[in-house]
Amino acid sequence: MAQKGARPYDRIGEQVFAKVDKINAELFTLTYGSIVTQLVKDYEDLGEVNTQLEKMGYNIGVRLIEEFLARSNVGRCADFTETAEVVAKVGFKMFLGITANVTDWDAEKKEFSLVLDDNPLTEFVELPESYNKLWYANILCGVIRGALEMVQMKVEATYVKCVLHGHDASEIRVVLKEILTDEIPASMRDE
Repeated sequence: MAQKGARPYDRIGEQVFAKVDKINAELFTLTYGSIVTQLVKDYEDLGEVNTQLEKMGYNIGVRLIEEFLARSNVGRCADFTETAEVVAKVGFKMFLGITANVTDWDAEKKEFSLVLDDNPLTEFVELPESYNKLWYANILCGVIRGALEMVQMKVEATYVKCVLHGHDASEIRVVLKEILTDEIPASMRDE
């Protein structure tokens, strides 16, 4: 997911966003809210709701990466730091109309935070205090995990802050677990 030359990713995000089909933001937000509400009714355990949202996001991310690569014309990233910028400035802009800030890198450059000042998924939402264990927009963690896995990066993405829990901004911590290699499945190898 990278770039030859140094075109700013903010500009690429804006260009791609201008070209993609858009849906009504309120309809999108309310539909997502209905999904979360149904999961809460079905599972009752907020930890399980978080897990289900992440799984749903993973399945979406696995499919969205193809559209992202086709429409963004962003090539393979040189390293994980570049991948973080592409996710924050191009991916979030293309699919949600927002950008995130990449912060808090660890010394090995294998962990960073995505800080979202705005999140369309949380607009019009207030969580009761009894829902303080619900990461309402946890689907985004799954999308990040699924999309990056398809480009050979096994990551863990976890919400650590959310505006719905009283924080100033939402923050997702992304940890690179390993770079995956293409392997031929055992069932397809010549014996």
